[in-house]
Amino acid sequence: MNGVSDLPEIKAGARFVYVPAPSTAERNEQMEGQNVLFEINEEIGLLTINRPKKMNTLDAVTLDEIRDVFDRVKADEKVRILIVTGSGEKAFVAGADISGFVDIGLKDGLDFIRKGQEVFGRLESLGIPSIAAVNGLALGGGCELAMACTFRIVSHNAKFGLPELALGVIPGYGGTQRLARMIGKSRALWLMLTGEMMGAEEAFRVGLANMVVEQAKLLDTAFEVGRTIRQKGPLAVRNTLIAVHRGADTDLQTGLIIEAAMTNLVLASRDKQEGVASFLEKRKPVFRGE
Repeated sequence: MNGVSDLPEIKAGARFVYVPAPSTAERNEQMEGQNVLFEINEEIGLLTINRPKKMNTLDAVTLDEIRDVFDRVKADEKVRILIVTGSGEKAFVAGADISGFVDIGLKDGLDFIRKGQEVFGRLESLGIPSIAAVNGLALGGGCELAMACTFRIVSHNAKFGLPELALGVIPGYGGTQRLARMIGKSRALWLMLTGEMMGAEEAFRVGLANMVVEQAKLLDTAFEVGRTIRQKGPLAVRNTLIAVHRGADTDLQTGLIIEAAMTNLVLASRDKQEGVASFLEKRKPVFRGE
């Protein structure tokens, strides 16, 4: 385990099943769904891909449900962090459901790929941090889903890989782009062209994973990290995400302009006034995202 031995145990709240739109009911009310579970606990959302018998593979229905949860989270200002994980102890998401694209050809292939890219793009642009709690295999679309998250906290049995070339296709949900940006072109190409899987410790060493923990403590650790981030000003968190994501894709001078614009916005905010006042008064700040 890396740097989390002193983290306290966290009791997750009551779980309720995926619902495609915000509810006025209590947050612990249970509702029926199909392939995705979702709960909100102390302003932290937990999205669980729930197809354990299929190793949590992604099919069209699952992607639609994931997209709807992302839309719900984006519309709910009370959700400050999103954790994404898979059901069971074997797989985070073991890739796409291969049976779902057997008959896909040139005519509908582009729409198929762009749908997955668009869904994962929504995750990356939520405006709040996301944490992939990787509890096993993260292959193909699962690796791509984890990379679309802000952070990746992984269990010791986690394995990352992009094995699509063995099927005569290539990673299409952002894998060729995000992996190269995270670990470098040579390492990324090695994983894709050889089909080798990368274990948890190596993923941590090369920067693909942020923490490696015991599987039994995986969700507790993810929630504790979420609680730490939740204490920060929400506008400052959002604008930091924008500055880093947008700035990293451009030249330094343009990135500095983006940084200055994002900083200027928070300097004029009530959250800044509260943050400064609480520091001077030696108390905890009460941020409102204003």
